[in-house]
Amino acid sequence: MNRSLFLLLTLAACAVQAQQAPSIDTPRGGWRASDSTEQDFVQEVHYPASNVNTAGRSSTALIAGRIGKEIAAKPKDGRSMARLVVDGVALPLSVDEAGQYARPWSFGAGSHGVSVRGPGGSEKRVQFIEANPGRAPAKLRVVLSWDTDQTDLDLHVVSPDGQHVWYGERVVGNGGALDVDVTTGFGPEIYASRAPVPGVYHVYVNYFGAGEQRDVITVAQVAVIENEGTPSEKQQTFRVPMRKPGELTLIRSFVVP
Repeated sequence: MNRSLFLLLTLAACAVQAQQAPSIDTPRGGWRASDSTEQDFVQEVHYPASNVNTAGRSSTALIAGRIGKEIAAKPKDGRSMARLVVDGVALPLSVDEAGQYARPWSFGAGSHGVSVRGPGGSEKRVQFIEANPGRAPAKLRVVLSWDTDQTDLDLHVVSPDGQHVWYGERVVGNGGALDVDVTTGFGPEIYASRAPVPGVYHVYVNYFGAGEQRDVITVAQVAVIENEGTPSEKQQTFRVPMRKPGELTLIRSFVVP
C-alpha cells in the first residue's frame, strides 16, 4: 500500500470516528450562574409517554447532545446502549434515530461532572460549576434505571412520615418529588428532596409491564445519593433482577439522620 492511499484511508477512518464520537451541547464546561426555578425538576408527562419529556426545559436544566448515527442504529439492549454518567451515577442513555439525546436534569449549586460514553468506548466529558447559591442541591436523591427497552419499571419512595411518592402522586407535602414516569424503557426516574424528613425511608421498584415481551428479565439499578455535592456525600448503588410484570420489590430501607 502506497503512502498516499494509506494516508487517505487513515483520514477517512478518523472522519468516521469523529462522526461517531459523542458530543455534549449542554451543559458546557466552566462557570455558570443559572436562574433559580422550581420548574427544573418535575417534568410534564404525556401519555402514552416518551422516554423523557424535554419540552420547555431551559438549557441549564438539560443534558443534551449527539452520538453518531452509526452508533444510534445499533440494537438498543443493555450491553450496547450509550451510557450517561452524572456526578458518578451511571445510567443507560436512550438515543434517537438521528443520534441525538436529551435528558432533563436539575443541578444544584457546586461542582458537577457529566460524561457520555458510546457503545464503542468513545467518551465525552464536561466539568462545570453552578455558581448560583439559590439552586439548592438535593439532600436526598434516588435514581432508578434499568437495562431493557420497551419495559416499564416504577419507582416508589415511602418517607418516614408515611408519604408515598410514585407516578400517581409525584409531588407530596413534605417536598419529595418524582421527576417523571418513564414507561418505555431504561429510565431514569428520579426522586429528590431538598429537605428530607429524618427517619427510615423505603425504596420499592414495581415491574409494571413489558409490552409484548411478557417474560423479559430486566435489571433494576437504584442509586441512593445523600448530601449531594458536599464533603459528606454518600452514594450507594443496588442492582436487582426484575423477573416478571407485577413484581414489587423492596430495594432498600435506609435512615436519614
